[in-house]
Amino acid sequence: MALLNFRKRETHQPGSAAIEAFLDGYSIEVMPRTAAKVSSFRDLLPEGTRVYIAHIDGTPIEDMVATAARLANEGYAVMPHLPARIIPDAATLERWLQMYRDAAGVEQALLLAGGVSEPQGQFHSSMQLMETGLFDKYGFTRLHVAGHPEGNRDIDPDGGDAAVMAALRWKQAFAERTDAKMALATQFAFDADPIIAWADRLKAEGIDLPIHIGIAGPAKLQTLIKFAIACGVGPSLKVLQKRAMDVTKLLLPYEPTEVLTRLAAHKAANPGFNIERVHFFPLGGINATADWTIQNGGASGRPANG
Repeated sequence: MALLNFRKRETHQPGSAAIEAFLDGYSIEVMPRTAAKVSSFRDLLPEGTRVYIAHIDGTPIEDMVATAARLANEGYAVMPHLPARIIPDAATLERWLQMYRDAAGVEQALLLAGGVSEPQGQFHSSMQLMETGLFDKYGFTRLHVAGHPEGNRDIDPDGGDAAVMAALRWKQAFAERTDAKMALATQFAFDADPIIAWADRLKAEGIDLPIHIGIAGPAKLQTLIKFAIACGVGPSLKVLQKRAMDVTKLLLPYEPTEVLTRLAAHKAANPGFNIERVHFFPLGGINATADWTIQNGGASGRPANG
């Protein structure tokens, strides 16, 4: 009988003022196939929310652009992913940017190296995409780039961060010499302490690009562990492993309450802390993440039709 109680959702206290402030202007990402299952984003997301469109290799660009157009028509700011290593050449990049601009009025993008180890064309890094000058040509005024609070072994195979830091310095310099509004959109993590230490280190190194911290939305524990391992999440994976050993929580969905409460409190106590926004990865589904923000985010989570 006791096991039945383990399946209940964890109860919430009303969201704190610190969490409400920290979640203000949060962003979220979708894929065309998951977006197609949502009848109305206005029932889920606050007015004007930035919605990233994850570019999955093999998804036709026409599906990506159609999703962007739908979101824009519903009143949301669209930020498509552009993974360098799956873009064949500059002509393809230009065609994609023009399609996004013409169909959906898109003027912002997340530039990534991409999840494949070998480039499929002429680009291997987000820096090469920026150097084309095409974003300026097509009126893209905001460019986000990737951040890795727990490192990235694809970039630094030895487990260090020399290459990652060199790339961040290049991007900092790019932001300083151009009119582009830039920010770091990070990989998700589950422990506030490594996030805080990483953000403070960047600031100490003179890298002051605003940070949009990646946070996993509510999901089954086994789903999160699978994604965490696949995405190279490092030290904070222990948070999930510890949870998996607690039978009272094993059957409950993970929720980001603890990590966001800690980060929100740190931001409230340290206004100069360089995390500017929260970016949600809805690994357990966009409905689950939106429901969590509505329950915990106060005015910051109120959907457009709320």
